[in-house]
Amino acid sequence: MRIHDTAIRASLLLAFGLAAFAMPADPEGVQAAERTVKIGGFGALSGPLRSFGVNTQAVMKAAVDDINTSGGVKLGDGSMAKIELTFDDSACNAEQAISVVRRLASSDTVVGVGPTCSGGAKALFGTLQKKVGDSSDSGLQFPIFTDTAIKKGLAKISDWSFRNVPNEDEMYQVLFGWIKSSDPSLKTVFGGVETNQAHSNATWGKIMKVRAEQAGYAVAGQTEWLMTDTSFSTQVREMRKANANIVAISSHPFTTCGVLKEMARQRVRPKVLVGLTSSSSMETLKGCAKQAEGIVIPTSFAPVNDAAQKVASAADRFGGSADLHSAAAWEIIHVLKTVMESEGIMAKLETVQEDRIKIRNGLAKVTETQGLLGKITRTPEGEALKPYLFVQAKGGDWSVVHNPGN
Repeated sequence: MRIHDTAIRASLLLAFGLAAFAMPADPEGVQAAERTVKIGGFGALSGPLRSFGVNTQAVMKAAVDDINTSGGVKLGDGSMAKIELTFDDSACNAEQAISVVRRLASSDTVVGVGPTCSGGAKALFGTLQKKVGDSSDSGLQFPIFTDTAIKKGLAKISDWSFRNVPNEDEMYQVLFGWIKSSDPSLKTVFGGVETNQAHSNATWGKIMKVRAEQAGYAVAGQTEWLMTDTSFSTQVREMRKANANIVAISSHPFTTCGVLKEMARQRVRPKVLVGLTSSSSMETLKGCAKQAEGIVIPTSFAPVNDAAQKVASAADRFGGSADLHSAAAWEIIHVLKTVMESEGIMAKLETVQEDRIKIRNGLAKVTETQGLLGKITRTPEGEALKPYLFVQAKGGDWSVVHNPGN
């Protein structure tokens, strides 16, 4: 009986082995099933602006999950590939951002999304090939689509750099005009500036201050601090002495909260408080909701419709929050999917550089996309013109107080 069982088992194993051997090879099918589209995210996961990177990473994960759950990206040969996302810490440091992107460019990653800080973005974009197709330029030929770094005009540095950030110049022009029409009795503005961050420093000096003067306000002075500062008593004394009707605080959430708390301590109460776009986030309200009450900030994101509410909920599920910066990453990932499909990338090891060129060229062709708040138009320089709102801190939340588009 044992001999009979052994013989049967041996026959079955031989039959299965022969059947497997006889099955036709399908290397194309196997390869298609295993192909992935690799996107490299990077941003500040350490340092004072860590929350920005955490939020962007969460939203990017949510966007990738949304696409992969729906089947992924349709490749040029008709097969489907899932997106594979990595996310590296560039720490708001130019050298670190450049190092991350050089590593991504030496891998099979086809596009990068980041960084957080404008200073890092400016240096990083400078390492890219300036004009596409210029054989005399040895710069990196690697497309970068930026979600957070917002300082004016950065995308024009390279044909390989693109941004999905709002136009602060327009936002603050309209904001100061709206404030003027709401209360013509206001005459003066005072600036508080975080000077060691490219974004906050430039937004006050080149945008807020200029647009306030154009709206008819006299600039009563300015005071300065660094992102690492924790004491603001001297700066707020200067603010108090100026006694301006409007105080514009051009700084990120951590120092914005420090200044607002010191203003409350010294009982400095301007008629209007204006904040930096980047401070229209939950980080500001978590840090100083009581002291931030009433501050008005322009932003390109608020959960005011079904699409935006979906992203806000998705960000929360993945351990972050949606704001004007992180929500831009959701839009970027979906734009990239559309471009990858329209340009027919192949997601093979031998087509990595060809796929990068296709993505770059595809992004350069895009003139209009559908954003979370409405239609986004794109400029030839790789910039976005996004719809925006004015929000105000009220009762520990951000409330929409004006929609310039309506």
